[in-house]
Amino acid sequence: MIGASVTTPQNDLGQAGYSWQRPNTYNLRPSDKISVNVFREPDFSLEAVQIGVEGSVSLPMLGSIPAAGMTAKQFEEDLTRRLAAAGLKTPMVSVNIAEYASHLVTVEGAVSEPGVYQFQPGARLSSAIAMAKGPERTANTQQIAVFRESPNGIMVAKFDYQQVSQGTMLDPVLMPSDRVVVGTSGLSVFWKDFLQAMPAFGIFANSAI
Repeated sequence: MIGASVTTPQNDLGQAGYSWQRPNTYNLRPSDKISVNVFREPDFSLEAVQIGVEGSVSLPMLGSIPAAGMTAKQFEEDLTRRLAAAGLKTPMVSVNIAEYASHLVTVEGAVSEPGVYQFQPGARLSSAIAMAKGPERTANTQQIAVFRESPNGIMVAKFDYQQVSQGTMLDPVLMPSDRVVVGTSGLSVFWKDFLQAMPAFGIFANSAI
């Protein structure tokens, strides 16, 4: 039972777009920081450089070049080709991710330390709540909303933290810019009004009044 339910989204709670599957590869994203090491060429190496909002990085000799959307290995191969074309003899390039700065989750509501937290790719909803030092005593842990940006607009799904902790409900993998709201008797008017309009969250909204 646990094996089946832990990976299966409950569509009636809006979980259809949320996955248990951790990604097998990682594509670089704007805001991520990478290190670039060109063997025996310190002038072309950088300990940390941030990918800009447009998806490019600025590198010595090469200027601004696209990086977002590639894996670290693909970007490494691209840099090797570019440096060779620019005249560097047999360049040996190593690219590593220095910081997953694009991976931020906002946790608010009835948690001990609400805030914005950086997370590693593959982290789950339970990790976000743990980073916020867990639910407060007044929290309604059966009523947790996860808001997510998608090409079609904002998605929202409801989760029961008790079931997630017991392994009987999907513990979704977080995505950059997710927003986690833990239900409480002190839930803000904004969230009450927003959630009250959604059928799956009727109890959530009523419990927050």
